[in-house]
Amino acid sequence: MLNNIGIPGLLLIAVVVLVLFGRGKVSSLMGEVGKGITAFKKGVNDGSQEIEDTATAARDVTPEEDKDRA
Repeated sequence: MLNNIGIPGLLLIAVVVLVLFGRGKVSSLMGEVGKGITAFKKGVNDGSQEIEDTATAARDVTPEEDKDRA
């Protein structure tokens, strides 16, 4: 069903949304979507950094006697 939507269909949907909600509402909505995407990316980066820090800390906990055998 969604395979049949082309450029004219997308333009029609955009015009209908603009008429229904107005330019200001659509603009603020897009701003909020942008902020959400930015927050999501920041969260993903913070999570991966935390995983790397945990892995590094786990490697540093090796007992001294195990280090001497290596």
